[in-house]
Amino acid sequence: MATTRLTQARIAALRPRKTSRDVRDADLKGFGIRVYPTGRKCYFIATQFEGQRIWKIVGDAADMSPGEARGRARAMLAAIWSDEQVSPEELPFEVVAEEVFQRYGRNWKPRTLAVNRGYYANHILPWFRGRPISSITNADVRKWFASLHATPVAADRSAPVLSVIMTCAEAYGYRAEGSNPCRGIRRYRRKGRERFLSEEEVRRLGRALERHESDYPMYVAIVRLLLLTGSRRSEIVTLRWKEYRDGHLHLADSKTGPRMVWLSSPVRRILEEQPQKSQWIFPSSSSGKSVSMSTVERFWRNMRSEISLQEVRLHDLRHTFASIAVMSGENILTVGRLLGHNDPGTTLKYTHLAHDAVADAVETVGSVLGGSAE
Repeated sequence: MATTRLTQARIAALRPRKTSRDVRDADLKGFGIRVYPTGRKCYFIATQFEGQRIWKIVGDAADMSPGEARGRARAMLAAIWSDEQVSPEELPFEVVAEEVFQRYGRNWKPRTLAVNRGYYANHILPWFRGRPISSITNADVRKWFASLHATPVAADRSAPVLSVIMTCAEAYGYRAEGSNPCRGIRRYRRKGRERFLSEEEVRRLGRALERHESDYPMYVAIVRLLLLTGSRRSEIVTLRWKEYRDGHLHLADSKTGPRMVWLSSPVRRILEEQPQKSQWIFPSSSSGKSVSMSTVERFWRNMRSEISLQEVRLHDLRHTFASIAVMSGENILTVGRLLGHNDPGTTLKYTHLAHDAVADAVETVGSVLGGSAE
C-alpha cells in the first residue's frame, strides 16, 4: 500500500482506477485516503484494537482539507486506542470547526462558504489547532484578535467566522450554553472605503462612456446599469433575460436572496438595446456563460485611469447611487429596499448624507428668508 504525506496537491493528483485503492499518510499512522473508481475520495482511519480490525470514514476529501481531516482522524484514533470515547468537551477545536462547516455551512452561499473557509484556514486554525473546544476562553480570543492587528480587515472578517463556530459548538453540546468566548470583541476601527462620485465626476464618467460606447457597447452598458440601479456587480454581470420582465428585474438568487429591482426608463432602454443572442443579457463571446467579472474589471480599470478616478471601485457606483437617492430626499428604508438590504442597519451608513442634505436645505431657507427680511 502506498504511503506519502497527504497534501492538497498530492490528493488532487490521485487518479481513479478500475478498483478502489488506499494511500496511507506518512505523518499519522492509521490515517489515509481511499480513491474510488468513480473519482470520489474519502479520508479514513484503519487500526487494530484488541485483535479487531477497525476501519472508519473520517470525511469526504471534497469537504475538508488534509489538515482538518488529520485532526479529526487523530481524535478518532485516540478514542479507540484509549478504549474510551473522547468527551464532547475535549474534542479538538479543528474537529468541531469542520463539523460546523459541514452542518452550518449550508446556510452560506457557495462563494461565502469558500471565503469563510479561507479566513478559517489562514487566520483561525493556526492559532487554535489542537485546543480542546471547551478550553478556549475570552482571553484566548482577545489575544488571537490582537495578534491580527497588522491585518485589521482579516481580523474583522475572521472574528464572525470564529463566533459562528463557537455558537454552533454550544448548540451541538461541545461547550456550555452562553459561553461564546467571542462576545465583547470589538472590531478594529478602519477608515471607511465608501467613495461617492461627485456630480462633476458622474458627468466626467458619462462623457467617457459615450466615447467608448461604439467600441465596447456591452461594458459601457454594464457600467451604466451599475450606476443607475445601485445593483451589485454580480447581479448585473450574470443577468439572464428571463429575469427581466414587466419592466423590473426579478433576481432569483441575489446576495440577500430573491428580490425585485425597480428600473427607471433609462435602465429599461439600455436593457432593450442589448441583442438577445443568449440566455445571458451580457454573454461571453467564448465560454457560453455570462461575461467574466475579470474582463469587466479590466475595462473599468482602463476607464477610471482615463478619467483620473484611479481610486474608485466598481462597487463605489453602488454607493454613488445610494448617496444620490438619500440626498434627493428618499428615506433610509426606501434606499435599503432599492439596494436589496435585508438589515436596515446596513443602510444606516448613508444617514450622514441625509443630514448633510437637511443642513443644506436649512442654509438655503435661511438665506432666502434672511434676504426677504431685509
